[in-house]
Amino acid sequence: MAQTDHLPIYRRTYDLCLHLEEVVRSFPRYQKYTLGTDLRGAARRALTLVVRANSRREKASVLLELREALEEVKALLRLCQDVRAFPRFASYEHAMLLLVDAAKQNEGWLRSQRGPNHAPATPGAVAGQGQNRRTAPGSGTATPSAP
Repeated sequence: MAQTDHLPIYRRTYDLCLHLEEVVRSFPRYQKYTLGTDLRGAARRALTLVVRANSRREKASVLLELREALEEVKALLRLCQDVRAFPRFASYEHAMLLLVDAAKQNEGWLRSQRGPNHAPATPGAVAGQGQNRRTAPGSGTATPSAP
């Protein structure tokens, strides 16, 4: 079995799991047993996928699954923040920073597996077709949208 302790993504995801275990303890009772349970489970699933990806020769499919798992954690974190389950904003902020760092590392790992000449991972991710781009009237070309 491959070692995972040396991977920065493993450490970040593990730290996220530990942080969430501590924070969910202080959630109000209703959120602790509903959203808190879902949040902790989703974070553990992401950690499991990091271990699985590291032990596989073909990592891309597992890394794509990891991307989805991290997005699920992100959605749950936002929901928990919106219903005011976090005792302090700093707890939410720290969890999001760990999550964003893990997601960035996952994307880098995925790019390294696909190679530099591989097509974008998601449909519509072609350069110039992001959500912050719009077509200039009459030109048919994409121009950056104003902030």
